[in-house]
Amino acid sequence: MEKLITYPTLRNFAYSNDKICRKPIRGIALSFFGLGGQSMFDEDTELGVFLAEKGIILIIPYTNPWSWMNRQAVAYADELIDVVMVEYALPENIPVISTGGSMGGQSALVYTAYAKRTPKACITNCPVCDLPYHFTERPDLPRTLYSAFGEYDCSLEKALRSASPLHLAEAGKMPGVLYTIFHCEEDKAVNKQMHSDRFVKALPCPVQYHAVPEHGHCDLPEEFRAMYNEAIVSACMEE
Repeated sequence: MEKLITYPTLRNFAYSNDKICRKPIRGIALSFFGLGGQSMFDEDTELGVFLAEKGIILIIPYTNPWSWMNRQAVAYADELIDVVMVEYALPENIPVISTGGSMGGQSALVYTAYAKRTPKACITNCPVCDLPYHFTERPDLPRTLYSAFGEYDCSLEKALRSASPLHLAEAGKMPGVLYTIFHCEEDKAVNKQMHSDRFVKALPCPVQYHAVPEHGHCDLPEEFRAMYNEAIVSACMEE
């Protein structure tokens, strides 16, 4: 199939802050939507402005709202990065940072495992980490996961495991990059004990793990949101 995503069409397929980004460009941050996210932005986002001032391109892929970082979503994100790198003649070793919350957190983690260019760091907020368990966690989830993986040439269980950060970590398939994970202790949508706690234990490399007290799903208070944003910047600036 012909490539539809080019620099002139980029904003049909993703948000990007590249036009306001300070030069030299120091890194590229991907921010993946949570489940059902389908916004298109015609103005720069708060995070986009913040990162642009640091010389970091922010890309928010407009992937399928139920994508769960399936094969097509991985290829989609790779293609977006290709377009930006060609447009700005960026070096192959420029830092790529994978971020997101909830399904976006799962997407960020899974993308780290499968990306064409392995991200230097992954920063997530209340990520889904055990996809087979999550299938049973809420009644609204089976339809979305079947939509994402139902056409894989294998059992649904195997397909879910292929995009489950916990199972990828247990199989030794999560790369040894910089992981920073936030999870709210009062999360009722993605159980912290069943997801992030188990994933962090399964990772073979160090991880910065922040439990956020007295807050619910993805509800980072200002102090922790600042830490989240600064983790993106730090990962791009470190040699």
